[in-house]
Amino acid sequence: MLFADDERCLQELMQLELTRLGHEVTVCPDGTTAVAALQRETFDAVLVDLDMPGLSGIEVIEHLKANSPDTEAVIMTGKSTTESAIAAVKLGAFDYLTKPCKLVDIAAVLERVAVKRKLTLKFRALKKRLDQEEGGSQLIGDHPKMQNVRRLVGRVAPTESTVLVRGETGTGKELVARAIHDQSMRADKPYVAINCGALPESLIESELFGHRKGAFTGADATRVGLFEVANGGTLFLDEIGELPKAVQAKLLRFLESGEIRRVGENEACRVDVRVVCATHRDLEKMVEEEDFREDLLFRINTFEVLLPPLRERGEDLISLAAHLFRRFRQEVPSEAEIYAPETLEMFRGYDWPGNVRELANVVEHATVLCDRLPVLPEHLPKRKFENRPQILPGPKLKIAGSQTLREIEMQVIQQVLEKNQGNKPQTAEELGVSLKTLYNKLNQMSQLRDSA
Repeated sequence: MLFADDERCLQELMQLELTRLGHEVTVCPDGTTAVAALQRETFDAVLVDLDMPGLSGIEVIEHLKANSPDTEAVIMTGKSTTESAIAAVKLGAFDYLTKPCKLVDIAAVLERVAVKRKLTLKFRALKKRLDQEEGGSQLIGDHPKMQNVRRLVGRVAPTESTVLVRGETGTGKELVARAIHDQSMRADKPYVAINCGALPESLIESELFGHRKGAFTGADATRVGLFEVANGGTLFLDEIGELPKAVQAKLLRFLESGEIRRVGENEACRVDVRVVCATHRDLEKMVEEEDFREDLLFRINTFEVLLPPLRERGEDLISLAAHLFRRFRQEVPSEAEIYAPETLEMFRGYDWPGNVRELANVVEHATVLCDRLPVLPEHLPKRKFENRPQILPGPKLKIAGSQTLREIEMQVIQQVLEKNQGNKPQTAEELGVSLKTLYNKLNQMSQLRDSA
């Protein structure tokens, strides 16, 4: 730590006592020397007098927070300058002590600094682990449908619009919600996610909106709901179709007024929360069956993002499988061949009903069994691939021995085009290429026919 004070006797005392308490101490006689020391090395804490020759304690703190914001600062001040000490705290100082300071008070405040620093480092480590587990908010894939998803996310994220993310189970709807939050103006505010189908109907209202003590049996204390926890940030409501009708009404009220009411309370309170919803269910059909409010559907469906299932994303499957493997084994070199060709063929031949979530489980299984690359079919969960339905093979090609690769490619394109009755967007989707690529291939075919 760094100690800065212009009283020589206090410098000698602190050098001795702070060392005795287990701190490595750098002592400075004034603010200018303290700033020079801060430029040379990094300290966990700075204990600085407010009134010193040269640069003042306030100026030292300003330099500190601009160049080493993780270092905690403690101000020492005389009783007549308490207002200045409070100003220093507003600038980012951890605390202040009034002179003459007792050694026990200094030790106590430094102990609190150590606890805060330990918690900060722990939080960062946990956040890094969580980002690794969740894969951050990166949307992987070059298929035209995923390119469109990224484009939509980029357009809607900076706005305040309510977003509905649709897609089959396991397609990565929460990943899209997180990407919307991370690219929004609320990125540094809370992101709170809840699966509406994972809680009993009797608890979901209290979980979202909170409750007052004694509001119902078992409510032994007042509880803050997730809307208040997410205040200023984003609340992600996964499986919105599972919300009970009574809770749908309260959600609609919030979306219309920005107000919530805890269970058991009469007074409403305002919260600033952006809502992102997701579902794999047909909400329009639920509206027809009177299981979902039509007015709520209009409110949450201000902007819609549709996630394609994995089986429709062509070669995205392979890039996703590689990305997931490196997420589980970060030491794998970027140029390494992760999967054997026969393993990739098994991946391509499987219909992935559980989508990306199922692929992640398969890849994690492979990382456990595979000691050295590449991943072989024997490293995959056999029961899954034996019992699950496979993608039906397409029309068989009649390949002559003299045909070139380009001629075979032309034959495949022609067959799929005829199968789709000339529908080019549908043909491009089935072939796993962009519409632009398909048009280029068709132009090449036309040029070859003209030159023949």
